[in-house]
Amino acid sequence: MGIGSAAKRLDNTVARRGARLYLNPDCSWPEAEIAATLLLASAVAAAAAAISKPGCLSKCGEVDIPYPFGIGTNCSMEGLDITCNKTFNPPKPFMGESNIDIFNISLVDHELSAYIYMAYWCYNDTGWSADATLNPAYLYSATRNKFTVVGCSTLAYIGGGNSDTFSYTSGCVSICHEEDSVSQGPNCDGMGCCQTSIPTGLNACDFKFDLHFDNSSVQSFSPCSYAFLADEDWFHFNKSTLSADFGNKANYGVPVVLDWAIRNQSSCRAAKAHPDTYACRSAHSDCFNSTNGPGYLCKCSQGYTGNPYLEGGCQDIDECELPQLYPCFGVCSNIQGGYLCTCPPGTHGNATKDNCTGNSSKFPLPARLAVGFSVIVVILVAILSCVIISTQKTKHKRERDIFFRKNGGFKLYEEILSKKVDTVQVFTVEELQRATDNFADKRVIGCGGYGMVYRGILDDHRIVAIKKSKKVDERQKDEFVNEIIVLSQINHRHIVRLLGCCLELDVPMLVYEYISNGSLFDVLHPEHYNSPLPLQARLTIAEQAAEALTYLHSATNRSIVHGDVKSHNILLDDDLSAKVSDFGASQLVPMDEDEFIMFVQGTLGYLDPECMQTRRLTDRSDVYSFGVVLLELITGKKAIYADDAWEKRSLATSFLVMMKEQRLRDILDNKMIGEGGERLLGEVAAIAKECLRVKGEERPSMKEVAERLHSLRRLRLQPREEYDQGEIKMVKAEETRRCTETDTSGYHILDSSMLLNNVDAGR
Repeated sequence: MGIGSAAKRLDNTVARRGARLYLNPDCSWPEAEIAATLLLASAVAAAAAAISKPGCLSKCGEVDIPYPFGIGTNCSMEGLDITCNKTFNPPKPFMGESNIDIFNISLVDHELSAYIYMAYWCYNDTGWSADATLNPAYLYSATRNKFTVVGCSTLAYIGGGNSDTFSYTSGCVSICHEEDSVSQGPNCDGMGCCQTSIPTGLNACDFKFDLHFDNSSVQSFSPCSYAFLADEDWFHFNKSTLSADFGNKANYGVPVVLDWAIRNQSSCRAAKAHPDTYACRSAHSDCFNSTNGPGYLCKCSQGYTGNPYLEGGCQDIDECELPQLYPCFGVCSNIQGGYLCTCPPGTHGNATKDNCTGNSSKFPLPARLAVGFSVIVVILVAILSCVIISTQKTKHKRERDIFFRKNGGFKLYEEILSKKVDTVQVFTVEELQRATDNFADKRVIGCGGYGMVYRGILDDHRIVAIKKSKKVDERQKDEFVNEIIVLSQINHRHIVRLLGCCLELDVPMLVYEYISNGSLFDVLHPEHYNSPLPLQARLTIAEQAAEALTYLHSATNRSIVHGDVKSHNILLDDDLSAKVSDFGASQLVPMDEDEFIMFVQGTLGYLDPECMQTRRLTDRSDVYSFGVVLLELITGKKAIYADDAWEKRSLATSFLVMMKEQRLRDILDNKMIGEGGERLLGEVAAIAKECLRVKGEERPSMKEVAERLHSLRRLRLQPREEYDQGEIKMVKAEETRRCTETDTSGYHILDSSMLLNNVDAGR
């Protein structure tokens, strides 16, 4: 009667959607399906509560840990133990004692999703090999994963197998002699990218490159080769994949799908012969042989849902409470493992497919036809009227509801409520479209780390900056929510103020106060104006930015580490007062001293070398980055600049070398020396040198830096110069700003040679 297929479909819905649901009051499709799933979740609350073994943890961070998996002694079946590493925030689950990071476990599909490292080989002689050996209970999914090789003039091998049964070796080659020959499509065809399937039964694998290829002809557009095993749904190839930036994914690993099973017996038949160790404990569960390697799987029987590995774990589905999934046009009666659907007395038909029809009566046929025709006409008129009035409204509302769920709306509201934030205004998409002329290109004023920034004018004539994020995955949604929470807690005259947000488009948006004169980077390294920024103004900007960072570190309820301090993120208003901005990388410092913030992002040239080595982000990391900003102010050079030979140099490294060789004057801005400020520049250089110390504990705090800058500005020998704002000719931001890789709040990983140079110079 269709019960089994419907129950299976419902089980999958519950497993894949989890608790990330949004119920629209109108309950229109697909909201109706979501509402039905919510009813199911309520009906089987007891089963959901028993996801883990009694007395054992059911979650690690954001990941559910269902039995037969478990954390701790006697909480899991053999080979399915999980280690919950609480040094991360939130905590992360790992496979046993390995370093394989798990981010999803499915009881329905019997799959586990995790991250493993990729191998890479860059033609400047840097590289990283990778291998991953799984616990015996896991095998790499042959249907979900592909061995993938990216690069030009690249030959890579995958080796591995299963120590109990077989060994395996295969390879993939990608050849492209010039950039124009690289395939543009998402599929791999051997020109820039190559993919191949893997066999079943694979428990371990490693990746290696053939290093005999001549890569000189392709190094300009394909500097590195990559080899990895990953979920084929995750990887989509394009030309940008050939860049060195793709290798940054190696720091996090790539997603891979693993098939897990109960492997203490080879099959269901063998397992049932040992009832004391048989894993299917629920009375309403069925056993299935594993399709990948020996072993077996347990699933709830048709008409039941829950955890089949626990006694009483599979609960009956009340189909009558879920008419969207189990249609019944008559009288519905729930029974164990199914439901009955019958026509009311006096009617007949198949009530599971269509409305029941009345039995024959003495009512004349013409009269019945007339009544039926009249009813049809009335219904059609009513339907047409409703469609004409509400079609567009319903369509837009449905789209907004979908975007709201996709953009993490529930998580945002939960965070706002839990942190009692009441300073954020929620804007409608119509308001922001009016403010930006429907997000016209002429309104673009720059690019942040997460997307485009527009200049807008609200209905109340306020000028604002609207940050429209790029399409985001689950991790980036967490970063978006993080920026809202961090900014809503900040109230300082030298920090950009968050006004509100909007979630009704396919990408989320933030609304800030508008800062008119662009960034400090634009002023120090101009393209459209030539008047230099006076020394006194530079000192004032440095002091104000230091005060803002001091406030973040010590003046709020919880210390906040900015995480991406640079001249791009110090904006200037009409009075050239500094405003610190872009908090996408910011983090609240943990209350527990034993915990720390994992470093995950930053900008080349400003990165704290100690943070890169320890991967711990602290307030002294901001001090290091601010030291680089001070160097920009006194030298006029970029954090990564080109020397006389047009070679890229680190400003911090060059400065420390000059200081060591007592040649500070060679790197200072001659225009500032001409103002008679050589002694003052030397004092600022001394502060910058302390900020750039390799060990964070030896650096001053931002409060100490701010106080010293304040004293320098007050004690300057000559009186403050009067300078005409008009002499620093600022072209309108929206007319000059270009969205390029150099002016974005990017997330770059420092290469090893640059990092070592930075560290050695600091010693």
